[in-house]
Amino acid sequence: MVLTPLLDRLDAWKANFGQGSTRQLEQLLTAAAKWRPGTPAEAIRLHETLLFLRAYPRSPRVARLADRILFHFADRITRLPSAGVDTEAFEAPEASGIAGTSLGAVFSHDAASSLAARHPRHIDIGWDRCDEIEKLGPVLARILPLLAEEWPIEAHVPFRDWIAAARPPRATDLAWLLQQLAALPLSPGERAKVYASLDLPLTWKIGNSPVSRSRLRLPGRKLFIHNEPLIRRGDVSLVRELESPPLALRRLAPPEARRMLDLILDTSAMRYRELYGFSHPDERAVDRADLGRGVEIFFFGVPPAWRLPFRAYHAGMFFKNGVPAGYVELLSLFERAEVGFNLYYTFREGESAWLYARLLHLFHQVLGVNCFSVDPYQIGLENPEAIDSGAFWFYRKLGFRPIEPEAAALVVREESRIARSHDHRSSKRTLERIAGTYLIFEGPGAEPGAWDKFRIRNLALAVQRAGANPKLSPLAQVLETIPDRARWTAEEKRAAPRILQAKREFEESGYLREMQRHSRLRAAILRVGRRR
Repeated sequence: MVLTPLLDRLDAWKANFGQGSTRQLEQLLTAAAKWRPGTPAEAIRLHETLLFLRAYPRSPRVARLADRILFHFADRITRLPSAGVDTEAFEAPEASGIAGTSLGAVFSHDAASSLAARHPRHIDIGWDRCDEIEKLGPVLARILPLLAEEWPIEAHVPFRDWIAAARPPRATDLAWLLQQLAALPLSPGERAKVYASLDLPLTWKIGNSPVSRSRLRLPGRKLFIHNEPLIRRGDVSLVRELESPPLALRRLAPPEARRMLDLILDTSAMRYRELYGFSHPDERAVDRADLGRGVEIFFFGVPPAWRLPFRAYHAGMFFKNGVPAGYVELLSLFERAEVGFNLYYTFREGESAWLYARLLHLFHQVLGVNCFSVDPYQIGLENPEAIDSGAFWFYRKLGFRPIEPEAAALVVREESRIARSHDHRSSKRTLERIAGTYLIFEGPGAEPGAWDKFRIRNLALAVQRAGANPKLSPLAQVLETIPDRARWTAEEKRAAPRILQAKREFEESGYLREMQRHSRLRAAILRVGRRR
C-alpha cells in the first residue's frame, strides 16, 4: 500500500486546531491502526504525526487512539520488507528512538554506565561500528596482562575475543569493561578520561522498551485537550509573561527525583544528546513546575563537585501531556542567563513561542534573571539546521535583538523588505551573516546594553593574566583580582565569603541571589569582562 495520500490527510490535522469535526480525526486514526508502512520513510512520518497528535490531542479519544498505535509500533517495524530497506533512516537525529529500531552512539563514561546499569540486555559495544578498535589496546592491556603477548606486537588483535574469554558468560562486553575500569585505581575524572580515549561506539537495541519515543509517557497526567486554535507567536509577549504571577513549584522527594533523572537521561540518549547537567544532576534539588496547557518541566542544577567556576548551571526537560517535548540549558551570571533551548523536531509545529516564554518566566522567578542571551549556534553559526528552519526569526519576533552593529543593520534591512513584501524570505546567505552575533532580550528592570560586550572568556583570561593565587578556588581567584575591592564597604566585603559559600555548598539559585545583591561586584565584573 502506498500511504502518501493517507499520511497527507492525517498530517493535515496538525494544523487544523479549532476547525473540522474531531470525529473525522478519530475515524482516521481508527483506520490508521490497519495501515502498514512499506518503507522507513512512511513509518517515520506516521510515527511522528501520531506522536504530535498525542501531545496535542483534540480529544481524549484521539490521545487513546494515537497511543494504541504507538504502543505497538515495534510490530510495524518488524513487518517492514527487509529487502532494500534503509534502516539507517531510523538512526537520523529527527527519527531515532522509535520502538523496534536500534541506534548507535558514543556516550561518556557516566552516561554509558547509567544506561548499561538500567538496560543491561539491550546496550552493548557496537563492534560492527568500531572504526578505531586499536584504541582498546592500551586500556585492555592494563586489565588483561596476557594481552601483552599480542598487543602491541601483532596487527589486527581480536580484542572482542579477549573480552569474551575474560568476562562471565552472561555479562555483556560493555558491562564487563565498565566493571574492570571501576576496579582500576583511578579517580572518577581519570576513569572518565580513560573511557573517553576509547571513542567506543555502543549499540542500543530499543525493541519495545517503555523508554522508546513511541511509548515513554509520564503516568497519571491529566490531558490538556486542544479544541481551540493553538497560541500563535504573534499572541506571545515576553514582557507580559515575565510580569505574570508566579508558577507553582514542587520539590521532588529523592526516590521520585532519581526515577525522573534516569528517565531524562534515557530520553536524551535516545536523541543522541548528552547534556552536562543530565549526566551530573544535583539529585537533592529537582523541582517540577506546571507551565500550563499540559506542559510541565523538571528543572535542576549540578552538585558542587561539577559546578562551573563562575557561572551557575541549570538544565531541565519539559513534557507535553506526558510526552517528552524538549530540553533547556542555562548558564547564569548576576541577572543575565544564556539560554539553550531545544524543542524536539516532532513538536515544532506546536506552541513553541508560548512554551519558550513560559520557560523564561520560570527562570526569572527561580533564578532572578531578567536578561536573556542566545548563543550564535542557536541561530545558525555552524548549525545548518538552524539556518534552514529560520531560527533567528523565532527569537527576533519575540523581541530579541542582535548585539553586533553589522548584524543589526542587516536585520533592519530585512525587516524593511518584509514590510514592503510579506512574501519576502531571508536568503540563506543573509541568515548566515546574522548568525555571527549573540541575541539578547532585556526584560522589565534590566539595564539596556549592560551585557552587550561582556564575554565570560574575557573575564577568565583577565584573571589568568593577573596571576591569581592558584591555591584558591576559581571563584575566589576572580574576587581576588577585583581592582577596587579595597574601597568596598564593610557590608560588601562581608558579602564576599557568603558568595563563596553559596557557590560551593548550597543551590546555585542562592548563589545567584547573593551575586545580584552585590552591585559593586557586578559593575567590576562587567568592566573586566568587556575588555578585549
